[in-house]
Amino acid sequence: MVTMNKNKGRPFYMFCRFILGGIFKIYYHPKIYGRENIPKKGSIVLTGNHKHVMDQCSVIVSTRRMTHWMAKKEYFDNKKVAWFFKGSGCISVNRAIHDEEAKEKALSILNQGGAFGLFCEGTRNEITCKEDKIDEVYGIVKDLYTREELISKLKGKGYKFTQVEALMDLNKKKVISKKELKEYVLDPDNSLLKLLKEKKIKQEDYDKSLLMPLKFGAVSMASKTDSYIIPFGTSGDYKFRSKNLTIVIGKPFKVGKMSLEEANEKLAKEITSLMKQGPKLREKKK
Repeated sequence: MVTMNKNKGRPFYMFCRFILGGIFKIYYHPKIYGRENIPKKGSIVLTGNHKHVMDQCSVIVSTRRMTHWMAKKEYFDNKKVAWFFKGSGCISVNRAIHDEEAKEKALSILNQGGAFGLFCEGTRNEITCKEDKIDEVYGIVKDLYTREELISKLKGKGYKFTQVEALMDLNKKKVISKKELKEYVLDPDNSLLKLLKEKKIKQEDYDKSLLMPLKFGAVSMASKTDSYIIPFGTSGDYKFRSKNLTIVIGKPFKVGKMSLEEANEKLAKEITSLMKQGPKLREKKK
């Protein structure tokens, strides 16, 4: 079995957390709630929604515990950045296969009582990181914008392709017209909230649009190692001195006697709830 020491890369990790974490907090100005929910000792799996390449930084600055994260193999193949990912204790994962070696390393860290982080959606739920998703949106608005103009409009907005797919499905079901789809697709979250207010969709429809179907990695590893799962939900925008970037960390729970399907369903509900809490918590602080 392939193993990995839970303290591998700790000095470099803590150095980066101090320097880069400070820059991250100054630049993005995130609000973090629920830090106290992260246990100081014992094996934990930190997992939540994935909307931006910087998502793990929000969790890293939330706890002094070293957290090992999975990072796609392509980062380790790139000589310009490989040193950083290797040095900070990241685990290389080949997303094209069921990477057993990566899983074994993660399990070994948890079996040592360490902290491990991953995104249970498996990939970023964001339009511009998927060419085929951009093509789908372009197919809807191509009589209004060129592809380049569309990409410019989408860039930096963090639109979830699950919400775009939800709007497309509503058009197929004739809940919204083709004209409305063209209008709504470039502001999917607010459009779905509008439809919810108008009672054209149900709360469960909106909630379902917030997440991709979860992979079983987080609950499976937590179950095998009797680790606590720490869910988190990220909402808002990654902008300079952001006024709405919020991370809410939920209470720990164990898989216990639940099936993996039941545990994944609970995890999805927890993350969705935390994502929705973010804007409300920020509003209360004003």
